[in-house]
Amino acid sequence: MRVLVVGSGAREHALVTSLLADPAINKVVAAPGNAGMAQQIETQPLDVSDPAAVATLGRGFDLVVIGPEVPLVAGAVDACREAGILAFGPTAAAAQLEGSKDFAKQIMVSAGIPTAESGNWCPTPKR
Repeated sequence: MRVLVVGSGAREHALVTSLLADPAINKVVAAPGNAGMAQQIETQPLDVSDPAAVATLGRGFDLVVIGPEVPLVAGAVDACREAGILAFGPTAAAAQLEGSKDFAKQIMVSAGIPTAESGNWCPTPKR
C-alpha cells in the first residue's frame, strides 16, 4: 500500500513513523513534510491549503492521510473523496469543530454540553 501523509508537523511525523512500522505499507511520502521526515522518506512540495492540489497529488496513492487543520477545513478530504481517492480525516463540515471556536461553542451549547462562556474579552487598547 502507498500512503501520502499531508502536513509538516510533529503529528504528521508521528503518523509517518507509525506507518513505516506497518509491513502492509510499502511506500510513505510526506507533502510537504519536514527535515526530519526527509531523513526517513521522500517528501514533495504541496500547498496544503489547496484541496485540488492535495487531490491531484493523492491520485498516485492508495490512501491519503491528512493531519493539519488548514487542509481539513479547506476541504482536502472532500476533494480526495470526490476524485475517488481514499482519504483519512474529517470532511470540511466536520473539521469546523476544530477550525472554528465559535462554531464549536455553538454546537456544544445546542447539545447541552457544559462549556465556558465565550466572547470578545480583550479590552480595547488605549491610544
